[in-house]
Amino acid sequence: MVNIVHKIGIKAPLSKVYAAVSSVEGIAGWWTRETSGDAQLGGTVNVLFHGPDGEEKGRMGFELSKLVPNEEVVWRFRSGPEEWVGTDVTFQLVQRGPYTVVVFGHRNWREAKEFTAHCSMKWATFLLSLRQLLETGAGLPAPNDLKIDDWN
Repeated sequence: MVNIVHKIGIKAPLSKVYAAVSSVEGIAGWWTRETSGDAQLGGTVNVLFHGPDGEEKGRMGFELSKLVPNEEVVWRFRSGPEEWVGTDVTFQLVQRGPYTVVVFGHRNWREAKEFTAHCSMKWATFLLSLRQLLETGAGLPAPNDLKIDDWN
C-alpha cells in the first residue's frame, strides 16, 4: 500500500481545526465550495469539483468513519476516482504552543502512479488553503484553488 503524508502547523485552536476538517461548512471553506452531506459519524459527505470555466473535474463521496473531537478525523472514500475508492484520509491533530499540528494522510492507495503524485501535490496546496482559512478567514477552495499542472 502507498500513503501520501503531509504535516502542517496552523495558528488556530484545536477546536477550529477539527471543525474545519469534520464539518460540511469547514470542508467547503478550504477544499471545494461544492460540499454537501451529513457530517456526523457514519454520515456521507459529497464533494464536487469544477474548474474556473465551469467544467466538472471530479466528484467523490466519503464516509466520516472516525471522529475523535479535537484529536482525529478519518474519511473513507466510497466513490470517486477508482484509485480513491477504499482509501482513507486521516487528520491527526495535536496542540503544540500556538500551533495545531496536523498530520495528514491519504492512505491505502493500491499503487503509486502519476495520479498519486498529482494528488500528493494537490493535498499539499489544499492543506495550505486550510491554514489560510483558519489564520485569515479565507481559504482557497476549488474552483479558486492553486492550479499545479495540466490536470486541473
